[in-house]
Amino acid sequence: MTKIFCDIADIKIIKTFNKKKIVKGFTTNPSLMRKAGARDYKLYAKNILKICNNKPVSLEVFADNYDDIAKQAFLLNNLGKNVYVKIPVVNTKGKFMGKVIKELNDKKIKLNITAVYNSSQTNMILKKIDKKSKVIISIFAGRMADNGKDPIPEFKKSLKLAKQFKNVEILWASTREPYNFIQAKQLGCHIITVPPVLINKIEKFGKSFNSLTLETVKAFFSDAKKSSFKI
Repeated sequence: MTKIFCDIADIKIIKTFNKKKIVKGFTTNPSLMRKAGARDYKLYAKNILKICNNKPVSLEVFADNYDDIAKQAFLLNNLGKNVYVKIPVVNTKGKFMGKVIKELNDKKIKLNITAVYNSSQTNMILKKIDKKSKVIISIFAGRMADNGKDPIPEFKKSLKLAKQFKNVEILWASTREPYNFIQAKQLGCHIITVPPVLINKIEKFGKSFNSLTLETVKAFFSDAKKSSFKI
């Protein structure tokens, strides 16, 4: 079963979506934190965890070198037992963060390795971890598709590689449309992270083609009437 995680940092929205049974966890990142108006990153993360104390929450480091990433990772990990520390697969210079991934994994820190785009990166990650401590590998499907690349083959290869690791979950990231949830399920992805607006649409799955046709025609008719269009 593919779990749905809500991709958001807005406290008010988290309060609402934490009550939904369909939402099994939350993912955040520095960009979402900034958009939500966070000033004190650590304090804001604590406030999120006060709401979400029984579902996994991914909190991302924003340092760019080994020592600082490790320091931030330990601090974030200590905020709660349900925290997954998000580590980018490479830093801003393109250097693979394998050393810090291995160290944190050795310390039994739950990790979410983010900004992954291909199975080669997945393979590099798997070589640095054990088969016990929990690891999520977040593959950015939407951003791949935005650039004209088909994400499906990379997911298939990554899922095959990760099959030997019962502690590893493959996550469909950068979701663009509700149908991505169906695609993720068909592939066997363990998790898909979805923005709130798309979760609302996924909850409404099940309308027949006839219902969709009628709904669409009525919307066009209503808008034309409201605008007093004439031909």
